[in-house]
Amino acid sequence: MVSIIASYVVIPKEETPKSLFFLSENDQMWRWSHATTIYVYNNNNNNVNVNELVQRMRESLSHILVHYYPLCGRLNWTEGGRLRMDCNAKGAILLQAQSTKSIHEYGDFSPNDDNIKELIPKLDYSQPIDDMPLFLAQVTKFHGDGNAFAIGIAISHTMSDGVSSIHFINSWAKLTRGDTLDPNELPFLDRTVFTASSLPALRCFDHPEFNPPPLILGRTDNIEEQKKKTRATMLKLTAKQVQELKQNATIGYSESHQRPYSRFEAIGAHIWRCACKAREQDKNQPTLAKTVVDIRNKVNPPLPKNYFGNALANTVTSTCCVGDIISKPLGYAAKKIREAVERVSNDKYIRSQLQFVARQERMDMIRTQFFERGEYRANLSFFGNPNITLGSWMRMPVYEADFGWGKPDYFGPAYVSPFDIGIVTLSPEGDGSIVVLLCFQIEHMHNFIKHFWDNL
Repeated sequence: MVSIIASYVVIPKEETPKSLFFLSENDQMWRWSHATTIYVYNNNNNNVNVNELVQRMRESLSHILVHYYPLCGRLNWTEGGRLRMDCNAKGAILLQAQSTKSIHEYGDFSPNDDNIKELIPKLDYSQPIDDMPLFLAQVTKFHGDGNAFAIGIAISHTMSDGVSSIHFINSWAKLTRGDTLDPNELPFLDRTVFTASSLPALRCFDHPEFNPPPLILGRTDNIEEQKKKTRATMLKLTAKQVQELKQNATIGYSESHQRPYSRFEAIGAHIWRCACKAREQDKNQPTLAKTVVDIRNKVNPPLPKNYFGNALANTVTSTCCVGDIISKPLGYAAKKIREAVERVSNDKYIRSQLQFVARQERMDMIRTQFFERGEYRANLSFFGNPNITLGSWMRMPVYEADFGWGKPDYFGPAYVSPFDIGIVTLSPEGDGSIVVLLCFQIEHMHNFIKHFWDNL
């Protein structure tokens, strides 16, 4: 059990702009609810005074919010289900908490676990959206462990993607430990680079990423699949196993001019194939994989590295048959993933996608939804059985969040979509090993794990 000891509303240390803040089409298309992550610290070399840590974090948060002032504002709804951002300086939330459990009682901190949920700020989505903070953090001291604590983060996805969020947290940590930020570490806030009205007129591409995904053969909707229970787990691949997967992906699909398949392409293909095997479906069952691509370096001109906002593009593979994913070499699925990523890797396609979003009369038809158990909607957001969602956090410096008591021993999502998804992230050991954060239907989980290891 976790008890909240103190709650602070943190506002910028200095006066900040009070006005409406432009949200781009790229901000509008992602779920407006909060993305939640957790940092776990267990450094035996430092005697952590949590009271002191929280006060230092509170002070540094008020300083960094001067630069990230939109995080202190509030969202509200406008016509067509679009969002508007009001920079009213209502503040971010910082919580101090105490757990009755030791760090070891939380296990491996698998996402979606009820134990983990108590380590992140609680959010009530029944309240009006304009009352809801956009950024919250909770510092929880573990019982009986003098040096062990967790920092749970909740940040509205409308305000930032993973890259921006990690940059913000790392900058906040840097200030907390007494360092100063370099000019190039300050956020670039101008989101008008993604406004559709300023885009040149383009003939719109086909955008399969917004089409309904395949259904199970014989079904007319995906409601029953949404109702099925899922479970999250973590699977660790050694550096050697990752290299072997990359080598296997080249068999039958290697060309002299083609670059080798990346870790994400090879591991993603392995996850997709294991999912198809675990479900034991008809070989003609259609299936596809969905992922997102960081487009900071894909647009022309490229965005600054310190761009704060959403700079992502949805993409999907072409529709394949389960039988082909299973029977053909691993490189077949890896090639499909690469083609999906390459589709959104050019400026014209990205701007066409933004124009597609801008033309929507109802954003809820394409916006990524936030699912809770008991909320079932036959819309485009469900990419579970017979499909799968893949994600990569490997390029984000998630282990740089040193608040003055050392780098985290663990970082990961506190919550992932409750449907079939595989997120590939780096292991904290820094030895080249990879952790796959998997959420999968319970009835197929045993088969998935069996195939995951048998096919290495």
